Amino acid sequence: MTLRNFVGGEHVDAKDGRTSDVIDPSTGETYAQAPLSGPADVDAAMTAAATAFEQWRDATPGERSLALLRIADAVEARAEDLVQAECRNTGKPLQLTRDEEVGPMVDEFRFFAGCARLLEGRSAGEYMTGHTSMIRREPIGVCAQVTPWNYPMVMATWKIAPALAAGNTVVLKPSDTTPVTTLMLAEIAAEFLPPGVLNVVCGDRDTGQELVGHPIPQMVSVTGSVRAGMQVARQAAGSLKKVHLELGGKAPVLVFDDADVARTAQGIAEAGYFNAGQDCTAATRVLATPGIYDDLVAALAERAKATRVGPPADEDAFYGPLNNANQLHRVTGFLDRAPAHAEVVAGGERVGDRGYFYAPTVVTGLRQGDEMIQSEIFGPVITVQRVADEDEAIAMANGVPYALAASVWTRDHGRAMRMSRRLDFGAVWINTHIPFVSEMPHGGFKHSGYGKDLSMYGFEDYTRIKHVMSYIGAGE
Repeated sequence: MTLRNFVGGEHVDAKDGRTSDVIDPSTGETYAQAPLSGPADVDAAMTAAATAFEQWRDATPGERSLALLRIADAVEARAEDLVQAECRNTGKPLQLTRDEEVGPMVDEFRFFAGCARLLEGRSAGEYMTGHTSMIRREPIGVCAQVTPWNYPMVMATWKIAPALAAGNTVVLKPSDTTPVTTLMLAEIAAEFLPPGVLNVVCGDRDTGQELVGHPIPQMVSVTGSVRAGMQVARQAAGSLKKVHLELGGKAPVLVFDDADVARTAQGIAEAGYFNAGQDCTAATRVLATPGIYDDLVAALAERAKATRVGPPADEDAFYGPLNNANQLHRVTGFLDRAPAHAEVVAGGERVGDRGYFYAPTVVTGLRQGDEMIQSEIFGPVITVQRVADEDEAIAMANGVPYALAASVWTRDHGRAMRMSRRLDFGAVWINTHIPFVSEMPHGGFKHSGYGKDLSMYGFEDYTRIKHVMSYIGAGE
């Protein structure tokens, strides 16, 4: 299969003909070729987006809303095609992808379709005698966007929908390992958008740098690693582009003695192993108080042993392979370097010798300064630490560079409220972990980045504010 960029409403090859392999992570074998876009390809996409912006920014909110609603309907109609392509490209289980990804994508397009017609601002008024002031919210312009490989079509939706709803045009680069469904989304959307409003260029890290450094885009939105985010922020600062970053996470899961052991272990295992733990909000860093610690470790170990790993067609598999060979090497490296005081109570090894499968893993005995506690593993590895009380739980929870998401498991409402106030994370779940809704924002603090996805807050990130003042005279 040969993939092509989507620029100005048309499929195009990279101008110099370069390509890169697309690997099936369930087998480790190449099954497609994608363009490896260079500066000329990025420039062509940016020019197409800039030209289209002249028309798209003047579309009425109702027109933009209708386009997004039609895209949502088309995504829903082509759901099975998208699922099959996504699972081939990522190795995810087919049924879980049908159940957990397509519905939210459709909902997000429909939600932002509504946002397009509900831009809010302060009321106009006379704040100086003889003058009336008003606030305009306007699209920013061309947006350069980069998406990761863990949720290719979902993350593309998170970026495309609010940007287009606000009247911007887009040049998006998917991960070089997972370009397939992003290109499909662009093809679907093209039926309802003017040419050039949504463009997709495939490529590697150098391609992403070309997007960020190009003079046309006024905003850069990236979901990726902390290292990539820092590099983007430095590069974008050279031309003062607006930057939106959703980076890594190291979500603490605070479990107190009064929590229900079985229900808590089930919730943690599902939120920790979902998508092979390749989720910046994954429930992989458990902090448990003494009265529940031993029982919880035992329950998590049993959950790990009962969690099945397999390729997309395996109906009993809860998750598939890690995304690529580098990620398998990264996860394996964490376990290989585990300190002597760590204990692997479940898993800790590769599954099979074909593809990039890794066993559900539970590790105990780690200390706060250990690598597996301080660094994002991004794999199916849950660590469990013992904490004495609320204060130590908070200190250890907050004692990492990341600040994206956390959860608290307790039957004590007062404790849940105290913990949610003191936890330095952008999202806090109570007695659950990982659900998202379109109406609520997602985004972190510290090394997890800045800016919000989803919600009206995410929509407003793709707008700029203009003050307009009119002289009306002093009157008689």
